[in-house]
Amino acid sequence: MSTVTSSDGTTIAYDKVGQGPPVVLVDGAFVYRAIDPWAPEFASQLAEKHTVYTYERRGRGNSGNTEPYAKEREIEDLAAIIEEAGGSAFVVGMSSGAVLALDAAASGLPITKLAIYEAPFIVDDTHAPRVDTYLADVKALIAEGRKGDAIAYALVNTVFLPPEMVEGMRAQPFFGAMEAVGHTTAYDGEIMDGLMSGKPLPADRWSSSTVPTLVLYGGGSEQWVHNAAQALGEVHPTVEEVQALEGQTHEVAANVLAPVVEKFFAS
Repeated sequence: MSTVTSSDGTTIAYDKVGQGPPVVLVDGAFVYRAIDPWAPEFASQLAEKHTVYTYERRGRGNSGNTEPYAKEREIEDLAAIIEEAGGSAFVVGMSSGAVLALDAAASGLPITKLAIYEAPFIVDDTHAPRVDTYLADVKALIAEGRKGDAIAYALVNTVFLPPEMVEGMRAQPFFGAMEAVGHTTAYDGEIMDGLMSGKPLPADRWSSSTVPTLVLYGGGSEQWVHNAAQALGEVHPTVEEVQALEGQTHEVAANVLAPVVEKFFAS
């Protein structure tokens, strides 16, 4: 992996493949190189026409973790990757990483076009909201050194996996790699704060964005995910299209997503 240095001195690790106009992938919660075969697969799908940058968000893998955390520092991290890519780039945001990318675009980062997949908003009563104490709860667990418990709590209360499934996951070898980034549950928790409440999306959070944006979701995902995508399309000033990928869920196939974003970036 290569590295860049963010504005606050934090080292951010990245890989790049391919040739052509740059694309930067912004991952969602927990994800980094040690547990993420999807990102390099997705990058390879675009590599014939694009140089694809996949990076480990701060606090994960080979990237640094300067404290205190603030969402603005993560926007600066993305800015450093875009600068390394040549000063502007297409961006693909996944899950909570999609929300980070939306915030980055609204802050004025030189994003040419933005494609996002399943930002996990809860905007109505089609799904129970995230518990009000979520952010305080995960911060308390992290402060006690219980990073595995923080991951398990996040999986139940934001990914909405059944508790018994999460208990089974904790017995698997891969869980140790997830536990290693347990402190970042608070980071994504802050990014999503107020956006999983069951209330309408804020009208002003992305109102300053000028970046053409494509909103994607899985046709096989639950209704609350569909509603979230449609709600974003209604409040965001530069959303050009809201599109379902038939048969897909939150675990979208790389070879299904890649041609859709490639077409959007080429248009």
